[in-house]
Amino acid sequence: MAFALTTTLWILATLLLAIVEPFGQAHGRPKLQTLFLNGSSQVRSSYDYVIVGAGTAGLTVADRLTADGKFTVLVVENGKIVDSPRINQVYSGSAAIGPTWSYAINSVPQVNLQNRSTAVLAGNLVGGSSAINAMMTVRGTSEDYDRWGSFFGNNSSWSWDGLLPYLKKALNFIPPDSAVAKSVNITYDTSFWGNSSGVFAGWPFFQWPGLTTQIEAFRDIAGVDFPLDSGAGRAGVYWFPTFMDPQKVQRSYARTGHFDGINRTNHDVVTESQVTKILIEDGTATGVVFRQRVGNATTYTTVKANREVILSAGAIHSPQILQRSGVGPSKLLESAGINTTVNLPGVGQNFQDHPMMFMSIVLTNFTTHPSPMDMFENPNFTDWAQEVWRANKTGPYSMGIGNAAAWLGMPVISPERFESIAAKLENQDHAAQLPPDTHPTVIAGYNAQMKNMAASIRSSNTAFYNHVLTGAGSSGTLVDLHPLSRGTVNINTTDPFNTEPIVDYRALTNPVDLDIMIEMLRFTKRYFFETRLKEFSPRQVQPPDSVTEPEDLAGFLKRNLSPSEFHPSGTCAMMPRELGGVVDENLRVYGVKHLRVVDASIMPTLPGANTCQSVYAIAEKAVDLIKDDS
Repeated sequence: MAFALTTTLWILATLLLAIVEPFGQAHGRPKLQTLFLNGSSQVRSSYDYVIVGAGTAGLTVADRLTADGKFTVLVVENGKIVDSPRINQVYSGSAAIGPTWSYAINSVPQVNLQNRSTAVLAGNLVGGSSAINAMMTVRGTSEDYDRWGSFFGNNSSWSWDGLLPYLKKALNFIPPDSAVAKSVNITYDTSFWGNSSGVFAGWPFFQWPGLTTQIEAFRDIAGVDFPLDSGAGRAGVYWFPTFMDPQKVQRSYARTGHFDGINRTNHDVVTESQVTKILIEDGTATGVVFRQRVGNATTYTTVKANREVILSAGAIHSPQILQRSGVGPSKLLESAGINTTVNLPGVGQNFQDHPMMFMSIVLTNFTTHPSPMDMFENPNFTDWAQEVWRANKTGPYSMGIGNAAAWLGMPVISPERFESIAAKLENQDHAAQLPPDTHPTVIAGYNAQMKNMAASIRSSNTAFYNHVLTGAGSSGTLVDLHPLSRGTVNINTTDPFNTEPIVDYRALTNPVDLDIMIEMLRFTKRYFFETRLKEFSPRQVQPPDSVTEPEDLAGFLKRNLSPSEFHPSGTCAMMPRELGGVVDENLRVYGVKHLRVVDASIMPTLPGANTCQSVYAIAEKAVDLIKDDS
């Protein structure tokens, strides 16, 4: 279903692009910068730091490490430099999502989803997934980040207070246009934001008036908070910005913020180069081997790292590269014919992503206009939208996927059942929810996570429920922000160096996920039918209104759930080694000197938010950790 969804979004966005693009600026390919290398022959024999992956984290780290000229850095990227109006386009938020610039990976069939397989989307280009995501600029609650550090004790710097400076440093916040903000009551607080980054958090120059009605309806539900700013670390209903340069009205991402315009002799990037393994000698990472394919010829290049190798290949490929390099579960490596350098059972385990549910409720008497449907059904409105876009890049074509949503905790969405759900999780045999051959340390880590999750189910400040508001007379996609099931990302043991990893979401393997998702469906119905929205004659379309019993709702979810919102995380978890961790609090790989992982794979648990902003913060913090050890 995820693949079908992204394909549909891509087709829609392409049609929209045909409308938008004639009124935009020309998109010529910029001149190659001196930091971009055309091939392996231009790569030096050694650098201070070798970074694997020119994505969200990798480009951020490379930019920061080379800024003062003290260190030399090579970034090795599998994908290309891509210039496309689909990537730049803000409108719809989905123009770049899909298979075009993503790795060609499908999950194994999901047993609990009627054996459906799903597309695994991970950006395969300079800029990584920040180049193709939906540009939603959201961070988790304070409890999400405190949870990360809690696995190490009470004094960890991985906490809300410890990460807030990096969340602020990572982005350049530009307030919304005052007239637009006033028209729909957008609130914000600049104290939660910075203004020194090249990556922008901006706002469109238009909002649908129906959003005000949808936001205000939440005031009819007890316990719903309305934080003044999305960056406040609080669950609730709020406005959030877009990864958008408000002057250009184009996507702002790792490439535009940390690559374009850089001209440093100590900063090199080589593309279309796949790292096959990390070189480890006497317990120390000394460099990498990468290959390039040109026609039928394949060349292998070895480059040395004088200080460190930094793995930023993302939650799908970072564990694959570690395993190829002999770092991972020894049984897995032996079955692939790879010598074990470090037996690290957690590599490739603890895989998480945000599941999506597709519930449809229509407000049959929602007459607020303009609305999103007017872009398709009202030629006069479309003509106006094109005119203002052509004149000054304002109006509806400056909007992404949306800027208002509900991010709510279990006591709010399920006041009568949250306690019994938490108790069920607390009393569960957690080991039974993992694969039967799971290593005891990984089980111990999962036990620790589930203990924390049980407490989080009882907290109003850990958001489990996400509903992006549309401004139209219909519901939006629902997202489970804290799935309890854990999957795996492992090498293909039959051919580990020439195939993509085996991705298994293991969706719904923890049955408490179904309990939580059923409550999400029930709450959404309550929101439409028991608040002021009932005045607009709501009609439930999917699942049918007659589907009310838990077992029937569970069946609906198994038929329609997508296990992925394209936020792969957790596969090189930052946890103590005795809890199945792969990296320590300094992001150093256990058992290997001079090797770190810096990307979404280090997240021990998902934040209750889209992951991109958190990855930028991880990268910014990692730079300080790296410099402290230099």
